[in-house]
Parts: sequence; C-alpha cells; structure tokens
Amino acid sequence: MSGTIDIETKDGVALLVMNRPEKKNALTDAMYHALADGMAAAEADGAVGAVLLAGAGGNFTTGNDIVDFLAAAKGGAGGRGVGRFLMAQVEGKKPLIAAVEGLAVGVGATTLFQCDLVYAAESASIRTPFVDLGLVPENGSSLLAPRLMGHARAFEMLALGEPFDARRAEAAGIVNRVVPAERLMETALAAARRLAAKPREALLATRAMLRPDPEAVKAVSLAESRAFAERLGSAEARAAFEGFLARKA
Repeated sequence: MSGTIDIETKDGVALLVMNRPEKKNALTDAMYHALADGMAAAEADGAVGAVLLAGAGGNFTTGNDIVDFLAAAKGGAGGRGVGRFLMAQVEGKKPLIAAVEGLAVGVGATTLFQCDLVYAAESASIRTPFVDLGLVPENGSSLLAPRLMGHARAFEMLALGEPFDARRAEAAGIVNRVVPAERLMETALAAARRLAAKPREALLATRAMLRPDPEAVKAVSLAESRAFAERLGSAEARAAFEGFLARKA
C-alpha cells in the first residue's frame, strides 16, 4: 500500500490526514506532493481559515520512508515532493495546527516548529534522528528549534537525537496542550474552527506579526535542504540507512 493523504474541508478547516498506518505513516514522494497540493488548495480557498495536520492509526508520522532515502543515497533521483511540502509550511499564510499522537519523527517533528498550535496525546513521542542517519536538520529547524526552546534543548533533540515525550514537549514549548487520545481530534478541530470563524484579515495580520523574518526562515530552510541533499549522497548516510533497514528486517 503506497499510502494516501485524506483531505476534508468543513467548517472553515482543511483537515489533512497522513494515512499509511501499516508503515506508521512514513511519507513517500507522492504523499509529500499530496500534502503540498492540499495546503496550496487551502491557501487558495477563501472558505478555509485554518489547516489541521493529523495522522491515522495512532501515529502522526515517522517522516520520510527510509527505503526512499536509501534509493537516493545509491544515486537514484530524489523526489521533489518533500521540498514542496516544506515550502508550503514556510510560505503559508493561514494558521497551521497539528494533532499529534504516537510517533512524530524527522519531518514529523520539524513540522511542529512551523505550526501555530500543537495538541498532543499522552502517547506522543517527538524525535529527530537526523545525525544518527548521517543527515542534518531540515525544515528551518536549526533556526526555529533554538528560538522556540533554547540552544540546550534544541541541541539535545536535533544533535543528540533524544526523544521528547508529550509532557516534556509541552514544557519545552513545542506542544500547547496534552490531552487524552480520545479527545485529541475534537480538541484540535475545536481550536481550528475557532480560528476559522474569526475575522479573517485580522487573524492573518496577527499571525504575520507573530511570525517575523519569513525570508530568514526560508533562507535557512533552503540552506538546510542543500546540506541535507549533500549528506544524503554520502557513504555515511548510506551505511546508516542500510543498517536501519537490516535491523528492521
């Protein structure tokens, strides 16, 4: 099963659900493109006031499918979907909200730094194993993570690769509120609907004021992407991917 992105627009909210539960919602190039398309459609739709990201089957997402990473490390053509998804986050004007349950790994973690509101179930585990895979941070996280939670905790997450559970993520300022799993979607949807119902121009202006230096974030994200692509082709990364897949097998 290749996985899908389920999209529903209702009550002013565009809900995008990563739906590949048998792979813990690991993202393929096609799924990245679908996420980028869904976010672009939400930006263009005057009826939409907020975008909500979620995952199916008890996890948010484990990030990029490692099989795709290994193919790129062996010289295969890398997909462009992830770049489109990252730029959609940087350039989007409407509030971005996440409902996080279970694993939020790699881009599943760095996406949270781009969100305006994050709600998490007790099961949430946020981790960025970039260095363990011979890679570097992406999605503007080398700028946004220290800004959000200070150098020490950002280094612990991005370099040491230490997982943050829901309560620690809340204390670090990554998560707004931790709620029981059975209330996660209703809590996130309620917040998204409240935002969507507010005077739109005032909401977007306020969001823009609270998110300064968008060009700086974009520049950092693009620089990270270039470094990430270089690392992706390294022998160190290839060995890490092969070791990861061997352990899973």
